[in-house]
Amino acid sequence: MSFESYIRELNETLSKIDRGQLDGLADLLLKAYRQERTIYVIGNGGSAANASHFAQDLAKGCRGALDSERRFKAISLTDNVPFITALANDDGYQYVFEQQLRTFAKAGDVLVAISGSGNSPNVLTAVDWANHSGLTTVGVTGFDGGKLKALAGHQLHVPLNDMCTAESIHSILFHYVVLELQKMLDLSCRG
Repeated sequence: MSFESYIRELNETLSKIDRGQLDGLADLLLKAYRQERTIYVIGNGGSAANASHFAQDLAKGCRGALDSERRFKAISLTDNVPFITALANDDGYQYVFEQQLRTFAKAGDVLVAISGSGNSPNVLTAVDWANHSGLTTVGVTGFDGGKLKALAGHQLHVPLNDMCTAESIHSILFHYVVLELQKMLDLSCRG
């Protein structure tokens, strides 16, 4: 694939993104901020990297002044490596996010679950638990959305059958959401 065709595919896919889903994610996160809820972000592989990056951008990039008391309470559950490896070793990888949510989450919190295929067992297990525990769930997917598309309460779907490019678009969309939140809160970029 040439760079030109890659850019063309990227732009064509971006033009197919459902703006209602994208704006809906920003609105959900703004509501969580205003209600002082915690936002948890999860994913595997490249989606884990996106989860870490998105949570960091929310927590730091949308905090306002250094001494500001009002902040996004956002954390990526992909970053707790000792807990993840202990859970995976002792209980199974399927539970690495669900068990962390059981420890930290409360009804009313938000779970942003990223899975390019929409079929990652550990992501699905966490979303299922979150749905039954009163959390707001958002599935961020590619391909056909997999099982996550039906399981999560809200969606941000990238209609593309290419994992690398779908993950790249997820990153672009997350940056857009952060910029929109900064604008809604009248903050300058503090990335």
